[in-house]
Amino acid sequence: MAHDDRKRRFELLALPHLDAAFNLARWLAGNSADAEDVVQDAYLRAYRYFDSFHGGEFRVWLLSIVRNCFLDWVKDNRSGRLLFQPEPAGEADDMLWSERPRDPESLLLDSIDSQTLEQLMLRLPIEYREVLLLREVEDLSYKEIAVIVNTPLGTTMSRLARARLALRKLWLDAHPSEPAHGL
Repeated sequence: MAHDDRKRRFELLALPHLDAAFNLARWLAGNSADAEDVVQDAYLRAYRYFDSFHGGEFRVWLLSIVRNCFLDWVKDNRSGRLLFQPEPAGEADDMLWSERPRDPESLLLDSIDSQTLEQLMLRLPIEYREVLLLREVEDLSYKEIAVIVNTPLGTTMSRLARARLALRKLWLDAHPSEPAHGL
């Protein structure tokens, strides 16, 4: 009976975060098939060590496991082809994100922009992709991101600023005649 209660508690806490776990893994791995493997391993690991979770933010705990499983997966499956690159030096600009109207033309442009954005995100170093995803898509706090990526808060904030700047530069390089609205 205790096993059933443990399983039920885990399901109640873990299943609502499956999309967030998959999104993080997909952005890190660069494709859905590998992300599925990473997430499966992460959920198995999270269940195995569920007794070590003693409260706090479950999503942060789980996404930390997803990230660690990805790092283990890279060691086992990519044999050095995927490397964390050092952050380039430079100052970060403040970025403004804005909403566009929802007419058919803007929806089409958003779709094209989303595809371009995804391609550009994949060109960023992994440590940039993960902080951008965790902040802009998963809406985690800087403190939560720092826990997940296992870096000091200042490093996390700096990395996010550099990631935004690098993404903006890639966007401007891909669209030299367009203003960087929203980036």
